[in-house]
Amino acid sequence: MPGSQPAVRRDVAGWLLIGWAAFLLLPWYKLESGFFAFDWLVRRGDGSPAAVLAFGAAPWLAPLVVPLLVATLLCARRHMRGVGVVAALGLVWLTAQGFAIIHSGWGYGWLASLSGAPGPKQPALGWGATAYCVALLMLVATELADRGYCKGDRFIVGSLLFVIAGMVLFVAYPLIAILLSAVQDNDGHFAPALFAAKVTNANIWSLRCLAGNGACGSAWNTVALAILVGVLCTALALPLALIALRTRVRAAWLLRSLSILPIITPPFVIGLALILLFGRAGIVTNFLSAHFDIPRSRWLYGMPGIAIAQVLAFTPIAFLVIAGVLQGVSPSVEEASSTLRASRWRTFRTVTWPLIRPGLASAFLIGFIESMADFANPLVLGGNFNVLSTDIFFAVVGAAHDQGRAAVLAIVLLAFTIAAFLAQRHWVGKRSFVTLSGKGDGGLPAPLPRGLRYGCYAVATPWLVLTIVVYVIILAGGFVQSIGRDNTPTLEYFLTAFSVEKGVNGWFLSGSAWPSLLTTIGLALVAMPLTAALGILTAWLLDRQRFRGRTLFEFLAMMSFAIPGTVVGISYILAFNVPPVQLTGTGLIIVISFVFRNMPVAIRAGLANLAQIDRSLDEASLTLRARSFATFRRAILPLLKPALVTAMIYSFVRAVTAVSAVIFLATGRFNLATVYIVGRADVGEYGIAIVYAAVMIVVMMAVLVGIQWLVGERRLGRRRAVADTGALPA
Repeated sequence: MPGSQPAVRRDVAGWLLIGWAAFLLLPWYKLESGFFAFDWLVRRGDGSPAAVLAFGAAPWLAPLVVPLLVATLLCARRHMRGVGVVAALGLVWLTAQGFAIIHSGWGYGWLASLSGAPGPKQPALGWGATAYCVALLMLVATELADRGYCKGDRFIVGSLLFVIAGMVLFVAYPLIAILLSAVQDNDGHFAPALFAAKVTNANIWSLRCLAGNGACGSAWNTVALAILVGVLCTALALPLALIALRTRVRAAWLLRSLSILPIITPPFVIGLALILLFGRAGIVTNFLSAHFDIPRSRWLYGMPGIAIAQVLAFTPIAFLVIAGVLQGVSPSVEEASSTLRASRWRTFRTVTWPLIRPGLASAFLIGFIESMADFANPLVLGGNFNVLSTDIFFAVVGAAHDQGRAAVLAIVLLAFTIAAFLAQRHWVGKRSFVTLSGKGDGGLPAPLPRGLRYGCYAVATPWLVLTIVVYVIILAGGFVQSIGRDNTPTLEYFLTAFSVEKGVNGWFLSGSAWPSLLTTIGLALVAMPLTAALGILTAWLLDRQRFRGRTLFEFLAMMSFAIPGTVVGISYILAFNVPPVQLTGTGLIIVISFVFRNMPVAIRAGLANLAQIDRSLDEASLTLRARSFATFRRAILPLLKPALVTAMIYSFVRAVTAVSAVIFLATGRFNLATVYIVGRADVGEYGIAIVYAAVMIVVMMAVLVGIQWLVGERRLGRRRAVADTGALPA
């Protein structure tokens, strides 16, 4: 329409202004002293803008002015068509020259062969290049909207391109870097034969353990451990869910509490607690040796210990999955079976069991994926039992320092986890288990058969006892001299980590753990709103918009959930350690890893909430001539507060307790809490490690309780079973 033309011109003019400012004023390359030191305003050199560098040290930047000139000319003549095309060409040239010319010369060997020289050099891209990219990307979005893409809505198209660009840069590009590193030698030359030798190495695929002639390869160890943990987690989580939802047990609150604890616990702390209990000098080991003459052994170090630690850590997650599915089973369906005089066993076997099978499959696959991705517990309890995640770590930090081997191992691990992830999507996506129609349902859930109920108690009770003992060790172990041997109370470890002293200039934090704790909380607080905002925006695009490539977009958005943290850390090191995008050693790369690692949970939370919001609200807003941005901000976003809270809390907690990815990214300046704890445990300072973990658990629990109190709990209006279920004493 003619009336919309001025708005388009203002929109294009604004992005053009940003593009010109980036090219003419802002420092084009990365500043060693930092952007906010502002010394680039008074000196040239690295702080020079592209306009200065293009006519001196970096002539390859000169073509970047052409898209700005052409777009400005077209805008002045009111010919909006073509602005996005020249902007896209500018992005292509920026990307091409960034990878072709790096810090050491030509980025590709064939360019060095053609020129016969090492070639020019350039540092990593900085704030000027970043603003230039964003401006040109939004000009492309404006062009696509003018051509009718996504019904001509510029906000939707711009959001899509922004999210896609972020996922390509911080999800796809690091994975491509791993693939390239795996097929190259240490000098960066293409070496497929070397890749074949590494990927078929006997240390990965050996099956000698089946014949009793040695250890199995790390790949089969990882798969066997993951299958065992997946089965055990599901077998434990189902009785726990049935007890919590289908009985009148008065200790149901305990199950809910224990389901939260592993989420807020650093992942390797359970392994430390098991060492204090069952290690060669552990409490239980000493008791059995002193009273029953059972010899000490190292049975805990290997597959048994890792499996126990992982089952304790991941069973609560499986419990939440199965409990959610079990809660979704309509009581009226079970009441109909009882009305037809079916026994409790027959009702459970023919009605309840088939409807909760998707939850069982999901719980198994979550346990499988989590076990394969776990790095901390195998590091603490692995002994001579090698798994892929720890092999990747030692390939990088060990004496060999073989990044190519680490990349090959990462690819093998990634293949396993993505296969499991796709299997989960296939299982859930190809079957229908709908029992909720949106109508009110006030029926009573069917009571459990007596034998099944007692069987659930028999399975769940040992797990509950062991879990409680483990967390007592975690919370109390750092406040005694040596738990189990010398239980004299002490604050030595706590004061070493968290002491506060008064000096000449006043009070200061003198404990050794304060810097890592404050750094961790600070970076987590920065990542928290970014994760929630990006995840909710992506969920809204997936749920409310229809566009070409939507399936690929969704797969790319969710794939970071399937990527193990160890693979994320290695891929970020390989991708962002050198120009054109150099982020290693900064706090920004840690924040980015937090955001894109935890974003899938925010997406799922947003999709779940959006499924409950009638699309007529969107339609009513659009009928009143509100644009999509106003509709999203005024009508949809206020209704997504539960999803926002979920995303923010999850991202904060997971950022504070992350270890597998950030252990590769942390530095002396940006040391993190989990890395500090691993370091203390590695040198045998278990008291400090345990007391630090206890402090983190208390802090995280306080945050969760506070938010739960502020937000409240949604009630579905269903009644608990009041039939004869045999209450278990609390």
